Amino acid sequence: MATLIIVESPAKAQTIKGFLGRSYTVKASLGHVRDLPRSKLGIDLENNFEPRYITIRGKGPVLQELRTAAKKADRILLATDPDREGEAIAWHLAAALGIREENCRIDFHEITKSQVQQSVKEPRPIAQSLVDAQQARRVLDRLVGYQLSPLLWAKVKPGLSAGRVQSVAVKLIVDRERAIEAFVPEEYWSITALLHTAEQEEFEAKLVSKAGKKIELANEAAARQVEEDVKDAEWVIARVKTSKRTRNPAAPFTTSTMQQEAARKLGFSAKKTMRIAQQLYEGLSLGKEGTHGLITYMRTDATRVSPEAVAEARDYINETHGAAYLPKKPRQYASKKGSQQAHEAIRPTSVQRTPAEIKQFLSRDQFRLYKLIWDRFVASQMSSALFDATSVDVQANDYIFRATGSRLKFPGFLKLYQEGTDESSLQNELEDRLLPALEAQEAVDLRKLDLQQHFTQPPPRFSEASLVKTLEEEGIGRPSTYAPIIDTILGRGYVYLEEKRFRPTELGTIVVDLLAESFPKLLDVGFTATLEGQLDQIEEGELSWQTVIHDFYGPFAEELEKAHEELERIAVEDEVSDVICDKCGRNMVYKNGRFGRFLACPGYPECKNTKPILDEIGVDCAICKREGRADGKLVRRRSRRGRFFYGCSNYPECTFTSWQRPVEEVCPHCGNHLAVRKEGSPPVCVNKECPGGEG
Repeated sequence: MATLIIVESPAKAQTIKGFLGRSYTVKASLGHVRDLPRSKLGIDLENNFEPRYITIRGKGPVLQELRTAAKKADRILLATDPDREGEAIAWHLAAALGIREENCRIDFHEITKSQVQQSVKEPRPIAQSLVDAQQARRVLDRLVGYQLSPLLWAKVKPGLSAGRVQSVAVKLIVDRERAIEAFVPEEYWSITALLHTAEQEEFEAKLVSKAGKKIELANEAAARQVEEDVKDAEWVIARVKTSKRTRNPAAPFTTSTMQQEAARKLGFSAKKTMRIAQQLYEGLSLGKEGTHGLITYMRTDATRVSPEAVAEARDYINETHGAAYLPKKPRQYASKKGSQQAHEAIRPTSVQRTPAEIKQFLSRDQFRLYKLIWDRFVASQMSSALFDATSVDVQANDYIFRATGSRLKFPGFLKLYQEGTDESSLQNELEDRLLPALEAQEAVDLRKLDLQQHFTQPPPRFSEASLVKTLEEEGIGRPSTYAPIIDTILGRGYVYLEEKRFRPTELGTIVVDLLAESFPKLLDVGFTATLEGQLDQIEEGELSWQTVIHDFYGPFAEELEKAHEELERIAVEDEVSDVICDKCGRNMVYKNGRFGRFLACPGYPECKNTKPILDEIGVDCAICKREGRADGKLVRRRSRRGRFFYGCSNYPECTFTSWQRPVEEVCPHCGNHLAVRKEGSPPVCVNKECPGGEG
């Protein structure tokens, strides 16, 4: 029996073809083949919001190829991705190709030989509830986007856009910026005592209380009073408390946690993470071993893992690390409410396929993400880390100073993997800090008191990791939408990244304020989360998608009509700089792009001159000095792919570049700059051909 299998991508088609016999033909649809028209709304508002789908421009030849292949087949199977979007693509393919077989749908959460061969034996009907959920999201987003955007064109400026989810994401960033601007720092002081025992062993203790109550020092006078009160005091160990502490491993990755950790540890954007994860899922050539899917499906919010995968991980841990690193029972992780339990967490398709063994077949970024996924999954089934923790209270008159320390007793999962944090300023809690052997009532001596002034800090701006985390926690969007949301708000110029943190542009702030004034529900986090919950209910077959659209659209249409009538036009003026355009003589203005601010000529489109804003690092260019050019300054720039590098402000006259941060010191061998490759390491010459260089 000749069987045609249709998937989305050629890479996926190639992998699957390798697992099946000659009677199977595998073709790729290259994503969606039908969608709403781009030139008009495409939704019949008078006919229960019925979508009017058309063949996507350029997909005619693809559909013709699929129809030709379908005529030669006795059976057609649709093997698109196992989620709402994949189900919708299968539904559109069935309609476009006239597939009438009831059981034409297969899916797999990992592209492995056993899964593919099993799936082709068990086709099922297309799940209409999943299609309806996708259709509801598509219609909602079209109604909002295609009707709000013209409002912004009329009231602000042409070319703007709004979205049901993207506008809420921008509002989060705008609200955070306003909280930072409104923040008033408050002064406070800390006091640390440097103490030593009779055996001259030193340790530090911080002031925590006075007369049994927590103490806060608001100013220097309060701190000096403590200093005065304890200067002649006897220092005595009041209490020593020892305990054993455990730390458990994190759950295997969901889409959100993978994006967060890849941002923290690898510096990947959400978009880049998903692109590489897609490659790992669809399959890569491993030389003589053939092409294999390396990870399970990467769009998931579940932490469930199949018993077979858990057993394989436990066997590997036992064989590689020993029984001490294996918990008595397999670890299970609770997924958040509403997650799709039919899916698994993101994990390697085979633990035996270690990162080291397949590194030669992967690109650098593919290897780094695969290793992150592999390490996280294996660590999730390892033993807990064990610590000996000690807390010591030292009394001086009415004051208590506290010293804490911990010692890693057994690394457990930390031997393989440690979860990252969003704030690099946080002290690593796992860092060993040993205290001397101390006993209650033991006398110690004060060596010195360290009084330090501090100020409270405003909330931090969102990084990609913390924004994704907040979107997930607030129920805004779904795992598959985080990367497109971030890409869109950057591309529209509503926000930009500065030192890997999101800042709103003036335009983004204006648009958010305008929408919040006229559409308060639409920009309300709780309302957006409720809509997401209703989409989940549609998927579960508990709600009709037309009912959800109807309940949303009535109030929205009224607000839209009112906004067109009542909103005043807002003029958005570009900020003028003192930099003169070297092509036409105008003062250049500041613009915002996806990689931050830049200078542009206001004479566009007649003059299209742009310039980067120079981010000087405080180092004069040694090459310019040597070659007699004046005023060469080293600046930080961003490459086309978004990576930072260092160059000279006199480019293109001076072509000096370095990936590492240069310092003032020059190489004694060649006169080129030295640069710091790694924090804490000595600088090396950037010239790899120099005896003092890296090469």
